[in-house]
Amino acid sequence: MKLTFGAFAVAVLILVGSPFSSFAQSNPPVLPNPVLYFLGQEAYSTGGTNYIRYRYGVFNSSSYPNTLFAAAPTLPPCGTNTSAARTWVDIYDQRGKRLNGFCALGKSESMNGIWFALPEGSVPPSWIYIELNDRQTTTKYKSNLAETTL
Repeated sequence: MKLTFGAFAVAVLILVGSPFSSFAQSNPPVLPNPVLYFLGQEAYSTGGTNYIRYRYGVFNSSSYPNTLFAAAPTLPPCGTNTSAARTWVDIYDQRGKRLNGFCALGKSESMNGIWFALPEGSVPPSWIYIELNDRQTTTKYKSNLAETTL
């Protein structure tokens, strides 16, 4: 049996896959890990208790598309919020203890206003980090360690 060029090309495409198949697939973009930095601290009171709020920003927040932080009502809710964002941001101390979380930021720029708070007089952890959890693709992005003082 003689193999023609056309039959050969079809066999190669079947074995290797169509060169156009990558256009049909939608792979999530490769994003950098967040670069976390300390903005400062502020005192505030609520419910008769005094707190210190430790505020942070993400230097490369513009590297993340706003679609990551859009409401995702098809994903599980955040408490009673049934339109929680696709991506949640959690703050941890250097040992992995969760300090705070944000489940409805709305846009990537909002990562420049994340924070955690401790009762006044508490010793803060020396370092913290954040994790972005894209719940749609189950992808996590972990930041650098950032200090809790200037």
